[in-house]
Amino acid sequence: MKALPDAAVVIGASVGAIEALMILLPALPASYPLPVFVVVHIPPDKKSTLAELFAQRCSIAVKEAEDKESIRGGVVYFAPADYHLLVESDFTLSLSNEEPVLFSRPAIDVLFQSAADAYGNTLTGVVLTGGSTDGAAGLRSIIDAGGKGLVQSPDSAEGTTMPRAALAHCPEARPFPLQEIAALLKSLPATLSS
Repeated sequence: MKALPDAAVVIGASVGAIEALMILLPALPASYPLPVFVVVHIPPDKKSTLAELFAQRCSIAVKEAEDKESIRGGVVYFAPADYHLLVESDFTLSLSNEEPVLFSRPAIDVLFQSAADAYGNTLTGVVLTGGSTDGAAGLRSIIDAGGKGLVQSPDSAEGTTMPRAALAHCPEARPFPLQEIAALLKSLPATLSS
């Protein structure tokens, strides 16, 4: 599939992430043209098995992100454990072991802010369930760059702190239940091309 460096989706989650992502990612068709970057807070001493877990359940391609990798459309990229995931301006990925942000590495804010710099107004950021405020500043960066912000409705989230912080920091972002976020993500390519 040809790369679509002109648009992308970034997703951040923590407590309750697997259950939430199980509603969103399997809903994306094999023909989905956008790259999707995902940060889930993972303990640094554990190897992440998220890519393998979701690859078995998704039609879209799923993999763990690699340093200096060129971004391709139609792929879900998971941040590896203990590395920040960044999107570079030349639409490659980089991994960083710089200091944790809000006690997290990978941190959602790091991914969101770097992707906002690269994609500008064609980036869609999604903040899901979680127990920290990571993601709020990153979503602000996306919206300030002209992109879209979606937030899991706190009443449907296992961890309410993260979506509440994102909504407080970004009043323009709207809360949605997971099924609606899944439908919005599926319809994004058509919206962007119209």
